[in-house]
Amino acid sequence: MKRLLLWSLVLCTTGVFAQNFQGKAYYQSKTTVDMDSWGGRGGRQMSAEQKKRVQNMMKSYLEKVYVLNFSQTASTYKEEEKIEAPGQGGRGGFGRMMMGSFSPGPQYKDVRNQVLLESKEFFGKKFLIKDSLQKLEWQMEGETKQIGKYLCFKATALKKVDELDFSAMRPRNRKKDEDKTAEEKKQDSIKAAKDPFSQVDIPKEILVTAWYTLDIPINQGPGEYWGLPGLILEVNAYKTTILCSKIVMNPGEKEVIEAPTKGKEVTRKEYNETVKTKMQEMRDMYRGRGGRGRGGE
Repeated sequence: MKRLLLWSLVLCTTGVFAQNFQGKAYYQSKTTVDMDSWGGRGGRQMSAEQKKRVQNMMKSYLEKVYVLNFSQTASTYKEEEKIEAPGQGGRGGFGRMMMGSFSPGPQYKDVRNQVLLESKEFFGKKFLIKDSLQKLEWQMEGETKQIGKYLCFKATALKKVDELDFSAMRPRNRKKDEDKTAEEKKQDSIKAAKDPFSQVDIPKEILVTAWYTLDIPINQGPGEYWGLPGLILEVNAYKTTILCSKIVMNPGEKEVIEAPTKGKEVTRKEYNETVKTKMQEMRDMYRGRGGRGRGGE
């Protein structure tokens, strides 16, 4: 009976809350990487200083700040604009481009029609990825915690993983690497040169833990996450944590929340095939130059 009353209150509150409001939420996203687990051929032999240097190089890809502009039925989610330090713009051009293809681009969610649009630029071409929102089967866990001034409730769900989701990639058979013969390691190297994805494992699905607040009774959240009776303030998915650090309700300068239109419209599957094809072309070009190519040239 108490649960029924709670849901009735949420529905009634949502109806009143939805009339004319807009909000802005800031999220800090951080993905951790275990350097030893990726070091089958050297990571475990790297010094602490070398690991720190590599982690600092990857920090801009692993730690980001996103802004969610939301109304009752739609939202935009994009990385907060920042100015690069002098000299950073032209370094590691190819590597930066490839990493960018794995990172989420600006997203638009229409929860009423369950549509997700994502803007991406890859090798100078603009794409507009259009997909249906993945509907997660959320399980209410009954736990609560405080995030800032908001009382939050815990929910969990299993989420299907995209085949090019960088944040979910993990090394394949890393525990057996030390037991391999020299010939097996040689074959692994040949295979990796032909297909880098042969050395990584991407799970079919991962467990997602979300914390949402009924104080803002809308079914929005960061990225592709949605479908709970309150705004999602925290998400934990594999090695990525997305945490809300600030919320502004009815900001003085409201941004227009509208679906993007620029770019070639493709499905997620079509975009992934484009990325994989271009990666194969670049590997073939690299081998054709005798393996002496350098990123950014």
